[in-house]
Amino acid sequence: MVDVNMLDKVQKINPEQCLPVGVTSNTIISGSQPCPLFLEPDEFRCQFDFFYEEEGDGLFIHRVNSEDIIYSPRPRKAKLIGKYLMGECLGEGSYGKVKEVLDSETLCRRAVKILKQKRLKRIPNGEQNVQREIEILRRLRHPNVIQLVDVIHNEEKQKMYLVMEYCVGGLQEMLDTAPDKKFPEWQAHGYMCQLLDGLEYLHGQGTIHKDIKPSNLLLTTGGVLKISDFGVAERLDYFAKDDTCRTSQGSPAFQPPEIANGVESFSGYKVDVWSSGVTLFNITTGKFPFKGDNIYRLFENIGKGVFTVPRNVPSPLANLIQGMLQMDPNERFGVQEVKRHPWIKRKPPMVGREVPLPPLPDSSDELRSMTVIPYLDAMYNPMESDEDDERSEAGEEEQSEVNNYGNLSSFPVIDENEPLDVNQPNVQSSHLEVERPVFGLGDDLDRNRKSSRLRRLSPASCKQQ
Repeated sequence: MVDVNMLDKVQKINPEQCLPVGVTSNTIISGSQPCPLFLEPDEFRCQFDFFYEEEGDGLFIHRVNSEDIIYSPRPRKAKLIGKYLMGECLGEGSYGKVKEVLDSETLCRRAVKILKQKRLKRIPNGEQNVQREIEILRRLRHPNVIQLVDVIHNEEKQKMYLVMEYCVGGLQEMLDTAPDKKFPEWQAHGYMCQLLDGLEYLHGQGTIHKDIKPSNLLLTTGGVLKISDFGVAERLDYFAKDDTCRTSQGSPAFQPPEIANGVESFSGYKVDVWSSGVTLFNITTGKFPFKGDNIYRLFENIGKGVFTVPRNVPSPLANLIQGMLQMDPNERFGVQEVKRHPWIKRKPPMVGREVPLPPLPDSSDELRSMTVIPYLDAMYNPMESDEDDERSEAGEEEQSEVNNYGNLSSFPVIDENEPLDVNQPNVQSSHLEVERPVFGLGDDLDRNRKSSRLRRLSPASCKQQ
């Protein structure tokens, strides 16, 4: 049996440099018979030991069948960004990846948006949109608006980390897995009421989202809806006379007729009402009110403002959709009118099966458990290296591995009960490292000494690190 993790050692050396003249790696791998290689340097031989068998004076490489290869997952390595322990990737957008993290002080689940400055520079107005989003989110506090917890800058790696409130999924993910690409009426009603509460707060704070759509509406583990992604949002001036706006960068399918027709200025609040109406249409019918083969055809149809509500939609809901999707912004419902509508005030009967949140891609976990747990295990129970296993089997002194925890400080510790001889050949006093406990579990000095583990490194290994 051959462990695929051992193949990493082979990849560090170019096999072509070790082959005789006229022999390539392809001829060796494709050949069914062993091919003799005469490699004199011991450093190459030790890298390929698991492929070699000695026969006489020569060395032979044997072909390995795929059935004999053991596929084992790579060992997980704990990584800390400030006080946050990184987990698995939750998703990726045009601006960067989103990963789950664990706050090591409060033990709260968070989500971090990882932004690279090089990538932002390639996106039109990318850096400006991120800075605007940070400034807006720092001022907002509402149960139905995503909360910005922390902002971390890494000047060396040119990265920015936006630590956000954790949400387990979004409405768009649920719609994609729903049989008819829609929610039952009672489920859509609950999400719409929470969306209106969040919009009422945003507009009261002078903030216009401009990009309301199912993919920007997230859910917490408790089922609370959160309005997210304020990258194209706009904050009105304190002394502005009205909600007039002049720019919009939202998704084309959710844009109102005034933007599709190229009007220079428009009501910002009515833009959010229109996009909320399109969202309501989409989550209750599984379709869009306006379609087009391309963005030009789409904007042409939106500009006309003509759409049809399916017949199976209840009349109160159809009336609300038509009021939110009025072509004239002056006749279009406002947020307060929508909240006073009979369909909003009266909860529909619970008819139909609830659409659940699907598992993450490449996962069967329907509950979407914490992805940080394996990294916690790797942090507190690091696996021993192959060299340590060989030394322990040979009866040599056991040596423990210590993971590098990034921002955690390290300092030399000497056990008082067992004095350390710094003159010992394999030990140098400048190569002592100590693993310090995290999460405030090792504040007591005596407990620190017991949980600390001493690592003895040779000078060669220290140079590599």
